[in-house]
Amino acid sequence: MAKQNPNTEEQFRQIMAECRSLFEKKLHDYGASWRILRPSALTDQLFIKAKRIRSIEIKKEAMIEDGIRSEFIALINYGIIGLIQLDKGFADTVDINTEQAMDLYDRFANTSLELMLKKNHDYDEAWRSMRISSYTDFILTKIQRVKEIEDLQGATLVSEGIDSNYMDIINYATFGVIKLTFEE
Repeated sequence: MAKQNPNTEEQFRQIMAECRSLFEKKLHDYGASWRILRPSALTDQLFIKAKRIRSIEIKKEAMIEDGIRSEFIALINYGIIGLIQLDKGFADTVDINTEQAMDLYDRFANTSLELMLKKNHDYDEAWRSMRISSYTDFILTKIQRVKEIEDLQGATLVSEGIDSNYMDIINYATFGVIKLTFEE
């Protein structure tokens, strides 16, 4: 029997639905408290999540219960928060309700899905042959690029913007969750 080619879009949507559910539950518990995050703080939050994944990959053990999969999910959700913050700017107080936050979440999750589908078409599922640790390193590279763009106050010469880097972080993290969910 021939091995069936997995449906990337279906798996991506399944993982994004899981991330969305967690995001909605955290909205219930905390509200949209993340609206106060300035860009540099959000970048640092992404950084510590990705560094923890890399640390666990290198040390081969975690001292805290949440593992690599949950950190990739956090990267997905913080990446979407990053896109929302780029779109709306940061606030001094929570200025959106749950419904508005979820609408924004869906908008940027769909934008990331659309980008993934285009790139996946062009790259012909190459991500499936990659190691999960490579996703981690690519994510850390994207975060470093965001830091550099922030330090330049957005005045880049030829680079993609912060939004492109956030979407790549979301997509690499989603690939990591897909591999950890369906291939192990």
